[in-house]
Amino acid sequence: MNFCSHCGAPVRLAIPAGDDRLRYLCDRCGTIHYQNPRIVAGTLPLIDDRVLLCRRAISPRDGYWTLPAGFMENGETTEQAARRETREEAGAELTELSLYTLIDLPHIHQVYMIFIGRLAGDFSAGPESREVRLFEESAIPWESLAFPTIERTLRHFFDDRRRELPPGAERFSLHVGSFERWQAPARPD
Repeated sequence: MNFCSHCGAPVRLAIPAGDDRLRYLCDRCGTIHYQNPRIVAGTLPLIDDRVLLCRRAISPRDGYWTLPAGFMENGETTEQAARRETREEAGAELTELSLYTLIDLPHIHQVYMIFIGRLAGDFSAGPESREVRLFEESAIPWESLAFPTIERTLRHFFDDRRRELPPGAERFSLHVGSFERWQAPARPD
């Protein structure tokens, strides 16, 4: 950040009085510019034992597989954002949505919130997807997944599905975790 979005004056990086973090400060109007993590909301769409994945048609990670997800917009709930991203990327609607993974990525200022749900009807590739397809566990393109958050979510799902539970017990509980650092692997040939 170089200039104040309130008055246009140059800003400086400093720790404001009573704070403990570097912030952009405007000496002209006194505005403290707080920068906060961005929420990525998405879904793990299911039909029976298969999951719906989207092959990305945009950067970053163009051509890699992912769950339908994207940045939350102002004025949305996380569930609304997840449903919107699923419609935009996979042309799909879901039922029985519940929060499934919450993954912090502090090094890139993001929080992933992935909801698990059942596909209701047809699906088709949206403008940000080259293709969308259902996968059984044995066919998941593990080496071509776009992000570690997606791999972790899928591994949780397949592990949870294999667990033996007493009748009436919840099979899919919330998984919380974080990645401190991650660098995209080289594209597989």
